[in-house]
Amino acid sequence: MRIGIIGCGVAGQAAAIGLARAGHDVSIFERFPQARPLGAGLLLQPSGLAALDCLGLRSDVERWGAPVERLDGRTTNGRKVLDLHYKGEQGLGVHRATLFRVLHEALIASQTRLVLNFETHAIENPAAPALISADGRREGPFDLVINAAGAHDRLRHSLGGRVRDPLYPWGALWATCSDRSGAFARALRQVYRHCDTMIGILPVGRLPESDGEQVAFFWSLPLSEYDAQKALGIDALRKKVVALWPAAEPIVSQIPSFDEMSLATYRDVSLQPIRHGRVVTIGDAAHGTSPQLGQGANLSLIDAVTLTHCVRSSADIARALEDYERKRRRHVAFYRTASRWLTPVFQSNSRAVAFARDMLMAPGRHLPGADYLMRTTLSGVRCLPWGLWRLPTDQTPAAPAARPEIPHNTRIRQ
Repeated sequence: MRIGIIGCGVAGQAAAIGLARAGHDVSIFERFPQARPLGAGLLLQPSGLAALDCLGLRSDVERWGAPVERLDGRTTNGRKVLDLHYKGEQGLGVHRATLFRVLHEALIASQTRLVLNFETHAIENPAAPALISADGRREGPFDLVINAAGAHDRLRHSLGGRVRDPLYPWGALWATCSDRSGAFARALRQVYRHCDTMIGILPVGRLPESDGEQVAFFWSLPLSEYDAQKALGIDALRKKVVALWPAAEPIVSQIPSFDEMSLATYRDVSLQPIRHGRVVTIGDAAHGTSPQLGQGANLSLIDAVTLTHCVRSSADIARALEDYERKRRRHVAFYRTASRWLTPVFQSNSRAVAFARDMLMAPGRHLPGADYLMRTTLSGVRCLPWGLWRLPTDQTPAAPAARPEIPHNTRIRQ
């Protein structure tokens, strides 16, 4: 089949790799002049690592990432709020650039056609979809179009479904720093003041251009306060952080200026149905969430390998997309719902919610079944209304395709 994919992020690249290796003629369309990652760190859960295993890329990512054994969340006065330990498989902290690089190298090796500087403005005729760029170029028709344009995608509003995608009023400032002492290894650490302040440090392993182990530092803030915080400068932010979390001083002291931090914004996305003719929406474009459960990249990888499985299992596109939607419904529904409910517990101005969280969340772990529920939620394997998620049963790790001997930019078209 001829398959067109919109977006060169995690979901788009992973889907392109799987489908191209299955023998399809895949083109991926990226709106930027150069494909690149956005953001700093992310936590790959066992569910996302299992999806990478299906692409044969898990070991490549693990080579650069950092193991994460637990999540440690405390108030500024040291009261324990979260103390979750993985059992069995661990999480893996990685820089977004690391995951992007591994996926992109596999994408090039798969002989996927990469078209840059193509901002998809419209999808023409969902029954035989073609892509129309903002400057009037036309690509297609395709047998299948996959919309993987991310949480801020605008195309989903034109696909005939019910769309809900409000911007969360809170975002996060991110920066990558060195963990020279190793003090922040093996755990995602967070510190809270009420619900209006959250600081975190996540180990993300090594970067090719950096020495030693790296961590991603993040500071949560209302988007309405971003300009004022930036005007105050990096020194004011450092003072705030150190006053609330003195142990973070060796990390934040490395950030030279406010411009070295990136602002991440999030949407609460709900799209029903996710298929329209021969067009299907996956990843954050279909079910973006807040970062409270850290599942965005994991769900995107799972979407990609599940869609590959469904397309491979059925010669009928309509049946394959129906099967895909059914397989992903309960898993996605749990994390979209859980993220929506948890967001005000960590990002809001409610003192009452903060008091209840600080008093009840840690003791609540000891209720029968609560620790298991929290651990499996963290690991990315819960479904609504109950039960655990599993990859399609015939998924087996795929050996990475051999690198092409042609230069990487031979199949890139501006």
